Amino acid sequence: MIIINISEQSLEYKGKSYSISTSINGTGEIEGSYCTPTGKFKIAEKIGANLELGSVLVERKPTGEIYNTNLAKKNPYRDWILTRILWLDGIEVHNTNTKNRYIYIHGSPDETQMGVPGSKGCIRMHNYDVIELFEGIQSGEDVIIIE
Repeated sequence: MIIINISEQSLEYKGKSYSISTSINGTGEIEGSYCTPTGKFKIAEKIGANLELGSVLVERKPTGEIYNTNLAKKNPYRDWILTRILWLDGIEVHNTNTKNRYIYIHGSPDETQMGVPGSKGCIRMHNYDVIELFEGIQSGEDVIIIE
């Protein structure tokens, strides 16, 4: 089971703790709120197996780009989803819209600050960390997000 603790900005799995970044807007389940949902979830899909570190994904598909500072400068407002995606599906009444909101655990640029809220609802991780997590879990794995 993956446990995401929003107040600690941490993700725990099998005794290992990772620093993460959840929504800058706080918690919530309303469509368009850009908040991180809470409660019980499952990993609906694992996307990006064997992609190169820093691979850019848009709409869950690799673009062929590898993130770098020049790409970042050309696209300063892009919400970078890199390397791997673990797509969450809410299994409680209040969070059943999570998959339709496209809430993921995903990789981020190395310069993205972890340990503080900063995302648009997703759970951001460093790329090496998301690869390690991705390799260790299965689709259908339980996830709990607590405040």
